[in-house]
Amino acid sequence: MWKHHIFGLTICAIVFTIAFSFVKPNVANANAYHWGFTKGKDGKPGEAGAKFERILSEHGAFYRGDINKKVIYLTFDSGFENGFTESILDTLKEENVPATFFLTGHYLTSATDLVKRMIKEGHIIGNHSYGHPDMSKLSDEALVDEWHKFDNKLKELTGIKRTYYVRPPKGIFSERDLRVGNEHGYTHIFWDTAFVDWHADSTVGWEYAYDELMGQLHPGALILLHTVAKHNADALPKFIQDAKKQGYEFGSLDDLVMDSLFE
Repeated sequence: MWKHHIFGLTICAIVFTIAFSFVKPNVANANAYHWGFTKGKDGKPGEAGAKFERILSEHGAFYRGDINKKVIYLTFDSGFENGFTESILDTLKEENVPATFFLTGHYLTSATDLVKRMIKEGHIIGNHSYGHPDMSKLSDEALVDEWHKFDNKLKELTGIKRTYYVRPPKGIFSERDLRVGNEHGYTHIFWDTAFVDWHADSTVGWEYAYDELMGQLHPGALILLHTVAKHNADALPKFIQDAKKQGYEFGSLDDLVMDSLFE
C-alpha cells in the first residue's frame, strides 16, 4: 500500500540518538508546556509560535510537514475503543491512505484485533504511553518505562518489536521529555490541525468534523483526530476524497521524518 518503514525508522533513531544525547537533563516537570497553535485558514498553515518552533527543532520533533508541498498526514489518538475504528480503517483501505494510530496500553489489550488489523493494513502504531499520565511529572526512569511498557505489550500481542513515534497525553510535555525520547530512539509527534473531537457521546453531525478539516486544510498539515468520535469516522471519506480533488496527497510519518533528514 505504501513503503515499508522499519529501515527508515532505524536510521532515524540512530541519527536522533547521536544528535541529541549530549543535551543536559532537566528535572521532572521542569518547564512543562501545553501544546497549542493557531488554526490554519484559507489554505495557510497554523502556527505554533517561535518558542515551540525552536523547542521542537532543537529536539527533532514535528508538528507539521513541508508547507510548500500538498502532502498531509493523518494521525489518530486511541485511548479506548468506542465502535468507530473499524469504519475508519475501512475508509483508509478504500482510499489507499496511510495513517498513524497513537495508542495506549488499554487500547492494546482491549482492542487487540483492531491493532492487528492496523498493522496488517500497513498503518504505523504510535506510542501514546501505556497509562496516559502527565509525562512531564515523571522521573526519567518512569518516563522511559511508560514507553517501554507499551512497546513490550505491543510486541507480546502483535510481534512488532517497538514503536518509534510518541505523542504526549493531553499534549503536555517538557524539553526533558523530548531529550529523553531522543536518547531512546523516540521522535515526538505533535500536530497543527485539530479541533474539539474527543467527546465519546457527542451528537454533532459529520459536517462538523468535515468543516473543521476542510477549513484548516493546508500543505504539510499534520492532522490529529480521535477515533472515539462518530462524526470523525463519518466525515473521513468525504474529507479524503475532497482533499484529493484539491491536489493533496496523503503521506505517512515515515515520509515526513525521512524527507526532513535529507532536505
